[in-house]
Amino acid sequence: MIAYGLFLSWAFRTDRLPLQAVFVPLVLSAITFVAYALDKHAAQTGRWRTPESTLHLLELAGGWPGAWIAQQTLRHKSRKPGYRVAFWTMAVLHGIALVAWCWTRS
Repeated sequence: MIAYGLFLSWAFRTDRLPLQAVFVPLVLSAITFVAYALDKHAAQTGRWRTPESTLHLLELAGGWPGAWIAQQTLRHKSRKPGYRVAFWTMAVLHGIALVAWCWTRS
């Protein structure tokens, strides 16, 4: 997570990412954290759940840090091995896309 923040900072300082692109992951992380919290509450109260595909899409779009924090603090989606594999896949794919974007702007 620290490496991700340092990479975003470096990419901004070297003009590989616009300032907006640095703040988008922060906003998406907050949205993703809330989505996890709402899903956990729904699971506990027997209500409609957020589809896992929606959570993974938020992770892929850049909200994976918020998802990771939610998994640790809320203890939600942290025990399902299949979900964890998909989560880390989304985080890695996001990282690859971000590096590719920065690479083309150098």
